Amino acid sequence: MNFIETIKERAKKDLKTIVLPESNDRRVIEAAEIILKEKIANIIIIGTDDDLKESSIGLDISKATIINPQKSDLTEQLIQELVNIRKNKNLTYEEAKKLILEDYMYYACMLVKTNKADGVVSGACHYTADTIRPALQIIKTKPNTSIVSAFFLLDVPNCEYGENGIFIFADAGLVQDPTSEQLATIAASSAESFKQLVDKEPIVALLSHSTKGSAKHEKVTKVIEATNIAKEKYPQYKIDGELQTDAAIVKEVAKMKAPNSEVAGNANVLIFPDLDAGNIGYKLVQRLAKADAFGPICQGIASPINDLSRGCNKDDIVGVVAITAVQAQNK
Repeated sequence: MNFIETIKERAKKDLKTIVLPESNDRRVIEAAEIILKEKIANIIIIGTDDDLKESSIGLDISKATIINPQKSDLTEQLIQELVNIRKNKNLTYEEAKKLILEDYMYYACMLVKTNKADGVVSGACHYTADTIRPALQIIKTKPNTSIVSAFFLLDVPNCEYGENGIFIFADAGLVQDPTSEQLATIAASSAESFKQLVDKEPIVALLSHSTKGSAKHEKVTKVIEATNIAKEKYPQYKIDGELQTDAAIVKEVAKMKAPNSEVAGNANVLIFPDLDAGNIGYKLVQRLAKADAFGPICQGIASPINDLSRGCNKDDIVGVVAITAVQAQNK
């Protein structure tokens, strides 16, 4: 059984309710049909009759809960709750009403905030900012978490590296140019996510173009500082850096380049120095190694609110919904 099938089986044991706000996207509705048929999660779809008219042709989503914001009895309650949540930002009733009726992501997040759902998956046809902004305004960050970040979980076929080919790549979806302190937090959050989803020990490498001082540059210094912070603040995890990718995952290379590191050669959580590197890296592995890539999965939000790549297909969406459900189980 591959990784995502294992996640689906875990999701089925304690069904959670996941909201899909992109009702006008055919891929999302196709995914909803599969999720309902396989009993991976309960599904709420937000949309009007017009939204669903074309996207649901020939599909059976009869077991989903469909909420039309224009007609639902919940809408007025959610508007009032949103005004209350954003009162310090002086959000007016009319402004809240406009957000709730016109931006379904706000409606979805309010369903989670009011305990009517457990998580949200969006982003098939929206930018990441459109998914994350409402989540941060309404759901907010987890206690003791200073930054929200995003990772991709990759399952690489026929791979001897990582956890039998399973890796977390972070941050590959959200934080453009993290500071040393932010990199350290991302490393710890990613270790926690790996333990939660893969149920194996996370072994975390902070990546660079340098291994243990082989190059000098301010970007290398950032990774070294991040490693020192992470080791001090999160001693419960195996974390090391700075490491080149081959030193991080290949034992033979690790013996030459970082012989004293317990992480080198064994890493299954790869922390990239910036978003460019992380995003480029995961897409190269996804396409060239034909890996399954699930995400971007958010970490650091108080409830599971997850993004999708706009290039996703229906199976990608099913996978992210299953992951979101398991995150909700472990909230």
